[in-house]
Amino acid sequence: MLLSLQQRGLGQPPKLAIGDGALGFWAALEAVYPETDVQRCWMHKTGNVLNYLPKSVQEKAKQGLDGRGPR
Repeated sequence: MLLSLQQRGLGQPPKLAIGDGALGFWAALEAVYPETDVQRCWMHKTGNVLNYLPKSVQEKAKQGLDGRGPR
């Protein structure tokens, strides 16, 4: 995908790439556009963190993360 974008005229490297943590994407990005900054998608990152918590506290933790606090 990145090579195709480059071949179709995306000459300037993207300033920022946001992804879900797929290692193949990050490796390809480094090979094709090494100067591009990377950022992990916050939705996926937050979901992964919540999955490590016990189910009994996940909802309360999620409410704390979204700024609304516990209900």
